[in-house]
Amino acid sequence: MKMKRIWIALVAVLLCATTVTAKDIRTAVFKVSQMKCENCVKKIQQNIRFEKGLKSCTTDLKTKTVTIVYDAEKTDTDKLKNGFKKFHYEAEFVKETKEAAKK
Repeated sequence: MKMKRIWIALVAVLLCATTVTAKDIRTAVFKVSQMKCENCVKKIQQNIRFEKGLKSCTTDLKTKTVTIVYDAEKTDTDKLKNGFKKFHYEAEFVKETKEAAKK
């Protein structure tokens, strides 16, 4: 009986300790006027993925935009913009949206 109480107490402690906190996930759109061909798209996708906090990256060659989903606790739009400079591209910040909290 004593062992069962200890087990229940341990489970309760573990459940309390593993409280899930919502991450601050955001989506930012950048205009990259230098993106003119599929090789430019590949260059962006291969290089920007190394930025800390990046979750996903999509490009639209027609509109010359790059949409990045990222963790705002690890990076921000200025750091992402500077990430483009590392491979000699200029990115103009267009807009940002915050992901709705999941319940």
